[in-house]
Amino acid sequence: MERPLVCAGAGLASALIAARLTRLHPEQKIILLEGSSEPFGEHTWSFHLADVNEADLEWLAPLIAHRWTGQAVRFQKLRRHLGSGYASLTSASVASAIAAMANVEVVAGAKVRDLAPESVTLADGRSIAAAAVIDTRGYTPSDALVLGYQKFVGLEVELEEPHGLSDPVIMDASVDQRDGYRFIYLLPFSPTRVLIEDTRYSDGEALDLQALAGDIARYAEAQGWSIRQVVREENGVLPIALAHDFERFWADKPVDIPQAGMRAGLFHPTTGYSLPEAVRIANLVAGNWPASSVTLARAIRDHARMRHREQGFYRLLNRMLFRAAAPERRHLVLQRFYKLPQPVIERFYAGRSTLGDIARILIGKPPVPIQRALACLREAPLLKAKKA
Repeated sequence: MERPLVCAGAGLASALIAARLTRLHPEQKIILLEGSSEPFGEHTWSFHLADVNEADLEWLAPLIAHRWTGQAVRFQKLRRHLGSGYASLTSASVASAIAAMANVEVVAGAKVRDLAPESVTLADGRSIAAAAVIDTRGYTPSDALVLGYQKFVGLEVELEEPHGLSDPVIMDASVDQRDGYRFIYLLPFSPTRVLIEDTRYSDGEALDLQALAGDIARYAEAQGWSIRQVVREENGVLPIALAHDFERFWADKPVDIPQAGMRAGLFHPTTGYSLPEAVRIANLVAGNWPASSVTLARAIRDHARMRHREQGFYRLLNRMLFRAAAPERRHLVLQRFYKLPQPVIERFYAGRSTLGDIARILIGKPPVPIQRALACLREAPLLKAKKA
């Protein structure tokens, strides 16, 4: 019997690998092992349609829960609607799509004790033979990363009356600024249902769930919305990379077990969005299949090295945001950014900024003190300080 591909961890990265591989190799058995009782958790994963190409949208389609044709941003001195399409996957939509794939098995409560290139040993002693094993168990802290944090609490609510939103509001930063850069993120799922998410770009990772839920209730009231029911809640703390020592980061990873998703440090350094990077890895795995764990590990590490080089500009912007801008003035950096042409903004989110884009983003007087901006140009001092 042909051995399966086994992914340790049932989240976005493993789901996309399974979906992409199934499209190209529908006969290939795939097993997703989840240590908790809830595969895919309680999440909303969003992306800009320009983040991926048309071919990728085709195989992503069964996992997508909602799509919109535009998006908006709000700042204290700027309101703008963009004609950029946007889409969201939810834990429920991902679970439903994966359940429809006859070749994919999801095993909950499967805590991993040990990973090997051709087998996985579970905490209860069971062993699963594999053609290849991929570790997708999520982000783990690393001394090779200097971080800020994007932390959020989101409430999906049913309102008494229609909310009046036609497209997502990616950032409503017209709200009071506190705990760093603060904005409200709005996803309208129906005329009366909306996800309201209070997000902070903060120096620390402490997250007060009750306080942010209270701020969401007050925001809804200020919009004239009356909440009839809270349907579900989600929260999280995402890493925002200010500096990244690639070699030191990967020195802690096994050379014969491929890493994917947040565990491989593959996320947009500034936005925290992980789906575009997960799509790239899903294509890489499917394009190389069949392949051994060692082959996939080498290919993913090479890909991650390339992305690390390409993302240096975004880490620079993060240092400007977190180290040069005063916390209560961080919103001015984003307000300035959203005055740029739409294609520049789209390529930024996709992680494909051109040299021309970089010039457009940096040109002119920055909304931060010049001396503090100059001190942020190099990431090596931050890495040296953290290592010390």
